[in-house]
Amino acid sequence: MDFESNSWIGERLCYYPRLFGGVMLTAALLGVSTSYLTGISAPTLPHFLPNLSIFRKKKRGKKRIRVYMDGCFDLMHYGHANAIRQAKELGDELIVGVVSDEEIVANKGPPVLCMEERLALISGLKWVDEVIANAPYAITEDFMNRLFTEHKIDYIIHGDDPCLLPDGTDAYALAKKAGRYKQIKRTEGVSSTDIEGFFHLLKVFLKIAPIHLSPAKMII
Repeated sequence: MDFESNSWIGERLCYYPRLFGGVMLTAALLGVSTSYLTGISAPTLPHFLPNLSIFRKKKRGKKRIRVYMDGCFDLMHYGHANAIRQAKELGDELIVGVVSDEEIVANKGPPVLCMEERLALISGLKWVDEVIANAPYAITEDFMNRLFTEHKIDYIIHGDDPCLLPDGTDAYALAKKAGRYKQIKRTEGVSSTDIEGFFHLLKVFLKIAPIHLSPAKMII
């Protein structure tokens, strides 16, 4: 019986050579794996493959666009906030320059709010990421280079209303020439200049015709 049984197995193996080959290959692979696990050095599949890391696409983070916008921001109003909101939409990070008191006096007249007060107002806006104090009124070549190199600014932003210096030149001419200028829409109907003009007229009027109010009437 033993002889007949062994003979039957041999006949089946002859009829199924692929099955026999598959079994033998599996056994060989298991032997290699066992040898590897027991500390015997055995070649593994990755050693026979070339370095495929060159085919891996490197994941690079998208470059964040940094934009710069400056202004006097005296008597902060919703037009300023709308301008800053629009500027932030043109980039990922918004850096705001607050013009110095001296520059405002030289180009527009004395501001109502001092530098510290204007800085506090700008810094509190949710769209602002960084603030540069004592910024120049006009974009000079030196300051523009500082913006590009030190602050990594990609674009300089301003409204579509003209910003002219006392000599009639464009305050943003250099930024436009460098191709790093972007424009936003000015908010119509509100202006710090108009508000300041109203206050100055009010002061003049009160000097001419002072109004005397009792303490009770001054309570709001």
